[in-house]
Amino acid sequence: MIKKKKSKNTGRKLSARDLKKEVFKLLKRNARKKLNAKQIIKKLKIANSRDAVQHALEGLTEEGKLFSFGDQLYRLDRNVANNNGPKITKEHQGTVDMTRSGAGYIVVDGLENDVYVPAKFLKGALNGDKVSVAVSVSRGRRKPEGKVVKVLERASEFFIGTMDLKAKYGIAIVEAGGRTFDVYIEPEDLLEAKAGEKVVVKITKWPTRTAKNPIGRVTTVLGEAGSNNIEMNSILINNGFNIDFPEEVIAEAEALDESLDEAEIASRRDMRKVTTFTIDPDTAKDFDDALSVQKLENGEIEIGVHIADVTHYVRPNTALDKEALKRSTSVYLVDRVCPMLPEKLSNELCSLRPNEDKCTFSAVFTFNDSYKVTSRWFGKTLIHSDRRFAYEEAQEILEAGEGELHDEILLLNTIAKKLRKKKFKNGAIAFEGEEVKFRLDEDGVPIEAYVKERKDAHLLIEDFMLLANKEVATYMVKASKGQEIPFVYRVHDLPDPDKVADFGKFAAELGFKMTLDTPRQIADSYNSLAKAARENEELRLLEPIAIRTMAKAVYTTENIGHYGLGFENYSHFTSPIRRYADVLAHRILFKNLGGKTYRANKEDLEAQCKHISAQERKAMTAERESIKYKQVEFISKHVGEMMDGHISGMIDRGLFIELAGSKAEGMIAFETLDEPYDLDESRLKAVGRRSKKVFKMGDKVRVEILDADLLKRRIEMKLEEME
Repeated sequence: MIKKKKSKNTGRKLSARDLKKEVFKLLKRNARKKLNAKQIIKKLKIANSRDAVQHALEGLTEEGKLFSFGDQLYRLDRNVANNNGPKITKEHQGTVDMTRSGAGYIVVDGLENDVYVPAKFLKGALNGDKVSVAVSVSRGRRKPEGKVVKVLERASEFFIGTMDLKAKYGIAIVEAGGRTFDVYIEPEDLLEAKAGEKVVVKITKWPTRTAKNPIGRVTTVLGEAGSNNIEMNSILINNGFNIDFPEEVIAEAEALDESLDEAEIASRRDMRKVTTFTIDPDTAKDFDDALSVQKLENGEIEIGVHIADVTHYVRPNTALDKEALKRSTSVYLVDRVCPMLPEKLSNELCSLRPNEDKCTFSAVFTFNDSYKVTSRWFGKTLIHSDRRFAYEEAQEILEAGEGELHDEILLLNTIAKKLRKKKFKNGAIAFEGEEVKFRLDEDGVPIEAYVKERKDAHLLIEDFMLLANKEVATYMVKASKGQEIPFVYRVHDLPDPDKVADFGKFAAELGFKMTLDTPRQIADSYNSLAKAARENEELRLLEPIAIRTMAKAVYTTENIGHYGLGFENYSHFTSPIRRYADVLAHRILFKNLGGKTYRANKEDLEAQCKHISAQERKAMTAERESIKYKQVEFISKHVGEMMDGHISGMIDRGLFIELAGSKAEGMIAFETLDEPYDLDESRLKAVGRRSKKVFKMGDKVRVEILDADLLKRRIEMKLEEME
């Protein structure tokens, strides 16, 4: 037997120069493999630290010799492997989408893939900023990389910082988008903030060179760090949402008059005598939709979907309108709402409160005895809501078959089920992400965390909103008559084939086989998975992963349909109090009713759609951060206790565990286990080196909560046992 020659580097700590050389040689020998620092150390059998190897990898990537996949995996650049010559660099404009690591992806119109930019090449750009990026274009490379050349437009001018006072000036230390930076503040702009206090700071001048600090002024002193109020406001501001409205916006809102003159009343369809009600969450104050029901003399049923007429009060190019567009959406954190419109509008003038006459924009449908739509009407109306129901009240009526307005609610539910059945028959996908809710004490501290259960009362409202949104979009398409009328569509593209294929392999390893050759087969397979997951708890972890294979729904003037809902035409019309897209839809629809034709400037409308979509993504990030904070806060009261969960993810450092009930996610570090574990390349399992014990995705575990760090939003766990 020939003994394998021992490497001269075995057990040695290489110099930085030699380390780079050996790493490059290793990846050249394994040109098709993706490796991380830990795997490289193991293969080279060297004594260098993971950080040292990571530094070498980043250096080689910067030199164009390696390609980074953005998750600390590297492979030999195909141009090096294939001798394709130098890379071609082109400059593009795009928007920064930050990752938790501090790196970013630049979303560029016209490029198939987002441009990955390591943190050190972002040139101070933050999440949502518009930038010019130099993109390396190489033959054979699937995903582009680049460097930010210039920040063109900042997404936010307000940030949360911690004050540090110097002898002649102040510094606000800001953490935003994975970066920490100091904001220089003159003494007269400190607003008497004390050292250690949290403040809201407005940037008045950004640096022209990376080495310089931005200059700003304190606009609000929030107080000592650590309180729930400050943390929630920090989440909002660091995601680009101002917690206060400008003075001119408040003044404009307060000056609005809710009284209606005779001419306005005469211009609207009067539906105040038709039975009308709202169904909303128990805590809601902004009621932007109501339903009416009446039986017609011919035996048909008329159902009205009545939406708050925000455009009656918010006129184009006013301070209110400009601020609403800037925000684009209300942001719903666990314990508060950052509204798109001031309270005078959102909770008073526009809110469809019971026993008040209200201006609405309505979609009124007539159904025959088979519950099919036979006619539809769109226009401005007056309504008078007879009753406000919480979802829980409406659900009790549906289950008991009795209660106030029970005939109307039961009828609506019957029709909603017909609409739902037709939707799925036409290819809609049934995935629903689980929504975590909290019960808070008077100080905002969570005392219970649970998954919200969606029942018929929720689905009933959703189905009629979907109907109105679909029919409005269809009306606008038909009104075009071959000559496009620019409109705001809510679209959802087909899923990425590569992501779907990878997911199919993943699902197969967990015992669920899927047919994924066509878009319809993908939808059918995903629906089959959703059904199977209701009976097999282990398959539930596949649902959120399946959702991540989907394209993101966006607003655009290009109507490509909504794949997830199975609709050819879809828009957002039903929530103008909290979504600016709906405000635009109302304005354009109204100008195209009654045989009139109005065409907005498509280029301007598309720019608004892009801004609204970007704001929506930031709002979703803020909402997720709020939930994460409350989950960690909830778990912090249970340190030392045993809890059940399942393995929800794996990385080199350990296992992610999602806890039952709260769905809080924490980590078990591999170093806390009784032996070293190797992570499989698929990241679906980890194998013990000595015992060959296997941990798989979805495995149920029991853990002890070791620590819950609110500052870092991190939960540490220790494995107790595995089923």
